[in-house]
Amino acid sequence: MAHMDTVAVATMPSMMGWGVIDLLLVLAMWGVMMAAMMLPSSIPMVMSFASLAHQRRVRRLPCAKAGVFVLGYLAVWFAFSVLATLAQWGLLEARLLTPMMVSATPRFAGGLLIVAGVFQLTPLKRRCLTRCASPIGFLLNEWRDGTLGAWTMGWRHGMYCVGCCGVLMALLFAFGVMNVLWVVALSIYVMLEKLLPRERWLPFAAGGLLLVWGIAVATAP
Repeated sequence: MAHMDTVAVATMPSMMGWGVIDLLLVLAMWGVMMAAMMLPSSIPMVMSFASLAHQRRVRRLPCAKAGVFVLGYLAVWFAFSVLATLAQWGLLEARLLTPMMVSATPRFAGGLLIVAGVFQLTPLKRRCLTRCASPIGFLLNEWRDGTLGAWTMGWRHGMYCVGCCGVLMALLFAFGVMNVLWVVALSIYVMLEKLLPRERWLPFAAGGLLLVWGIAVATAP
C-alpha cells in the first residue's frame, strides 16, 4: 500500500496533461494495486492447483507450475490495468474525475454504484463467481498439462475473476482510486465473496445495498 501511495503522489501533479511518463506511472499504479487486491483472494485456487499438480506427478516442481499459473492470472489483471488507465485518462478529459482521482460529481459516483449494484444481480456475475470461487471444479474442468497449460489455466481463472470483480473495481473511480480504506474494503469483500458458503447470498445483498446507496448519492441535493 505504501508503494501505491508513492506512485499516486508522483502522478498527481500532471494528471490533466498526460505524457508517456504519466501514462506509465498510472499504469504501474493500477498494476500494483490490482495485484495487491486480487492475489490474496486467489490463494485457495493457487494452493489447490499446486496440490493437484503434485498428485498428477508433474515432472517439474509443482511450485514452479503454480508460479506460472499466478503469472497467467496476473497477466489478465495487468490487461485490466491497461483498460483502467485509459478509462482514467478519458474520465479526466471528460471532467468526470478530479486530478486527485475522485469522482467530480455525485451523479457520476451514484451512477457507478448503481451499475455495480445491477451487475451484482446478473447471471453473468453468478456464472463468473461460481468458476472463480470453486477451485476443484475449475481445475478439473480446465486442467491442461505442461508450462503452457499452467499459464492458460491461470489466464482463464483471471478472466473469470475479472468478469466477477471488474465492475466492482470501477467503484474506485467513485470514491478515490488511491483511497486506501476503499481499496481495503473492496479487497475484503472480494475475498468474502469467494470464501463464503455456496448459497451466494452476499452478491445479492451487496447489489441491493449498492443500488440504494447509488440512488441516494445521485439524488442528493
